[in-house]
Order: sequence, then structure tokens, then C-alpha cells
Amino acid sequence: MGNCCSDVSSGAGAIVGVGGTGSSAGLATTNDAVDYYLKSRGFNGLFSQIELSFSASNLRDRDVLSKSDPMVVVYKIEKDATLTEVFRSEVVLNSLAPKWIKKFIVAYHFETVQKLLFRLYDVDTKFQNSRVEMIKLDEQQFLGEATCALSEIITKSTRTITLDLKRKEGFAAQTQPHHGKLIIHAEESLASKITTEIVFRCSSLESKDLFSKSDPFLVVSKIVEHGTPIPVSKTEVLKNNLNPIWKPVFLSVQQVGSKESPLIIECSDFNSNGKHSLIGKVQKSLADLEKLHLARQGINFSLPTAGQNKVLKSQLFVEKFTETVQHTFLEYLASGFELSFMVAIDFTASNGNPRLPDSLHYIAPSGQLNAYQKAIVDVGEVLQFYDSDKRFPAWGFGARPIDSPVSHCFNLNGSSSYCEVDGIQGIMTSYTSALYNVSLAGPTLFGPVINSAAMIASQSLAQGSRRYYVLLIITDGVITDLQETKDALVSASDLPLSILIVGVGGADFKEMEILDGDRGERLESSSGRVASRDIVQFVALRDVQHGEISVVQALLAELPSQFLTYMRIRNMKPIPLHE
Repeated sequence: MGNCCSDVSSGAGAIVGVGGTGSSAGLATTNDAVDYYLKSRGFNGLFSQIELSFSASNLRDRDVLSKSDPMVVVYKIEKDATLTEVFRSEVVLNSLAPKWIKKFIVAYHFETVQKLLFRLYDVDTKFQNSRVEMIKLDEQQFLGEATCALSEIITKSTRTITLDLKRKEGFAAQTQPHHGKLIIHAEESLASKITTEIVFRCSSLESKDLFSKSDPFLVVSKIVEHGTPIPVSKTEVLKNNLNPIWKPVFLSVQQVGSKESPLIIECSDFNSNGKHSLIGKVQKSLADLEKLHLARQGINFSLPTAGQNKVLKSQLFVEKFTETVQHTFLEYLASGFELSFMVAIDFTASNGNPRLPDSLHYIAPSGQLNAYQKAIVDVGEVLQFYDSDKRFPAWGFGARPIDSPVSHCFNLNGSSSYCEVDGIQGIMTSYTSALYNVSLAGPTLFGPVINSAAMIASQSLAQGSRRYYVLLIITDGVITDLQETKDALVSASDLPLSILIVGVGGADFKEMEILDGDRGERLESSSGRVASRDIVQFVALRDVQHGEISVVQALLAELPSQFLTYMRIRNMKPIPLHE
């Protein structure tokens, strides 16, 4: 194994078919628990309304006396490869180069790979006066199909992709291989760009501390259909204050799903051990909060007690409520910004002998992925679309490479001069190879790999690169360099870097939760410096592996928020595209 290095490489036609409203909620309305969860995401895990427009060129002519009458049908490709129809366009008469008017409105989720299938049909003239939803597709002539991920469209600088239409899979080759092209263009809706600035105030809070007043802070969470509410924003902690006024918090319509979506606002007394005491909570939507502000009224907190909600005298007020249009994550992508994936893997002895089935590093002959492999694939599958060269720095830590002392940051590919591998498969291959070329050791230190990632991000920033780095750390143990890790994170908070931590196995991960600033105060270094922003997101695999929400969705929840916070702190704006 090599040493840890920080290299930086590198015609309208007539329209028929009665179509309802002229747009489709599409994927946005196929709500299962995961979709409902993801709709809680805005800048804290992106949820954004995207409008897809369709046109085609050089289609096959399937009609004898006229040209084809094409229609687009869109399917969502589920995880089990089944298809769910989510949209039908209108029918354009007599055209081999149609431009459809009806738009497909789809909810874009940063956390997931949304695979779509597009099929074109030549609609029989007897269906001209039918609603498009009633047209039987098996009675129409198939013109061709194409697939892509929604991420592939929105990461194009023009937000336009051209797909070659092909015959259906499983069908024999046809004498005419030409099927034409489908052009898809994406636009982000204005609602996705609206951000609300809110200043909260409380009065007459209950004191939870014996010898002093409470240290209150607020957490705003989106209600999910199954499971605990998901935090989307929080205030700072105010010491010894029963009538606090906090700094503004920012919430977007895309962050909460809609202005009418219910939110839970919890007021808690901060405790340094992480066991914060709930003072009270309220449930209101953005629309409700705006009404409270306009009416200059407060709302009483309640506290769950013995199965009932006890109404308290403590009240929540909305001192300020303003809406502004902000630059969005997608606008930065369209102007050339990229996300660059990095990974660091825990090779400490507590993982167990990799050759034994009870090891967290065990490579099953059946091909079933272990926890480390699954985290790499799940996170990498999402992030790879946002990285053009797909060359990923990959490290290991907590092991003894051949003929070397214990290393807390070694290149996973075995090189002594460079740390990058090609694609997700390159990470997987290097990981498997490393298991047979290192001796698991310890202790568990995060500082060295965080510093290596920070060095790459710093060099990239100095070169004017439009890259934002995402380091995935996968670990099974409790870190033994907590303060050194805090120091590294505080220093890195000024850089274009976010850190995702996956905890595998049954260890106590309380210290990881301290690093994740979702609740409570920002990290502070040994010199007293406070982190400029929260850059860590932690999730324990055991907490999500049996639920509706995947590890990758839980991990990536705050990434777009961290990205946008960094851009705003540095006053970096997306450069408008030149038409």
C-alpha cells in the first residue's frame, strides 16, 4: 500500500388527444414513504420541481398515406426493474419531427438515481378524439425507446440531452435500424428558487436547568409518513435565556415540499452531553408561520405528557418572514460546478478477520455486498453523475500495509504516488485487493484522512477549480482522536468539502453524533475557533437498514445545503449561460 497523498489530477403540427391539464405531476405524485421523505428536502437534500419538454427528429414513418402521429410515454424504472407509467404527452399529427407542448413535471431528488424510460408510439387515427390516458398502447405502433437518469439531463450545461431511440429490449433486430432521436430539455420551476427568511422569538420558556436558565435552541423538522421527523433547519444555542430571539433561519418551498406542508418546531434546552431536554413543540406550515407574523400573534408550545399534549404558557413568535429568490443547486451545476467523490475505509482490527463470515469486511462468495461495499456503491452511484472525470481519491486507515508500520491514511490502490481510482468499480476492486494486502490494526483515527481530503480541496480552490468535494468515511468503531478530528473539521469548514460518515456494526457512535452538527452548537477547535459551517453528516447503518429510507438518502440529506452555504459564504455565484 502506498502513502496517503493529495494529488489533484488532472414543426408543431396538429395536436390531438384530450390530455387534462397540460402537465403532469408525474413522479411527484407516486408517493410512497421514500418519496414523502424526500419531499422534505430542499437545500437540505435537494427536492426541486423540474419541467421536462420533449421534441424528436427523424422519426420512423409508420403510416402509408401520411406521416406518423407520435406520442411520448414516460415510465419510472423502479429498483426491481419494474416500470411505472408516470406521463403521457399529447399526440402530434403527421410529423416526423414533433415538438410536444405538454410538459412532464417531475420532482428531482438529489439523493436518488431516478431512472426513466421514454417510449414513442405512432397513434392510430381512430384514437384522435380519445383522452390520451385511454389510449391502449398495445394497439399502437412502436417507434422507439430510450433511457437515462434524470441526473444526466440536469447536469448538462444546457440542461438538454439527445437520446438515440432504439427498439425494445428482447425484440429481434429490425430491417430498419434507424429509429430517430428524442430531445429532452429540463427547466427548474420558479418555486424551487424561493427561500423564506424567518426570525423566531420565544417568551416565558420553562427553565430546565437547576442552577441557571435554559440554553434554548430550535429545530425545524419535516413530518414524514413513517419514522421520526427529519430536521431541515436549526437555530443557534442561546445561553441562559428564557425569552430568546434567534438569528434568521432559511427555509425553502423545495425544502419542505410546499408552503402548506406541516412542520414541527421543537424548542430544547441544550446539554453538552447531547441529551437535550425538550421544552415544547408546535406544528405549523410555512403558510401558518406567515399568518402568525402578519397577525403579530404567538402560539403556545405543547409538551407530550402521559400520552397527552400539555399546553404550556411558553409561546413562539415569528418576528420576521420574508421570501426571496435565491440561486439554486441546479443553477450552480448548470454553470459548471461539479461534486467530486472521495472515500476512506476503516481497516481496524475491530472489524474482524476478513476471511471469516462474521467480519464486517467479509467478501461473500455469493456476491452479496458487505456493509462497506454497499455504502460505497449506494453513495457513489448518486455522486458519480456530478463528477465528469469519475476519478475518485480512495484511502484506507487503521491498518498495517506490507512491510510498513500502522498507517492512518494509505492509498487504497497500493500506489505510493497517487490516490485516485477509476470509477466506483475502481474503488470496489482496490478495496477487495487491500483486504489481502494489509493487516488490520488500529486505533481509529479520522484526522489524517480528513486532512488529506482538505489538502486536495484547498489545492483545487487555489487553482480556481469549480469543484466541491464529498468525503465518505465508513467506520465500525469509536474514534480515539476526537479533538484532533474536531480541529481538522473546523479547519476544513472553510473549504469546498463535506464529509459523510457511515457507522457499520454495533459500536457506540455517540461521538460521531457530536461531530454531526444537526443539533446543538457548531464544532469548536482546541484553539477556540468555531466552525464556519456544518460540514458533517453521520448515519448509523443499523438505524436505517430496516426502514423505508436508504443509507444514501439519510447521508445525502444535507449535502446541497452545505454546498449552497459554502457558495454564499464565499459570495460565489453561478455564471449565467450564454444562449
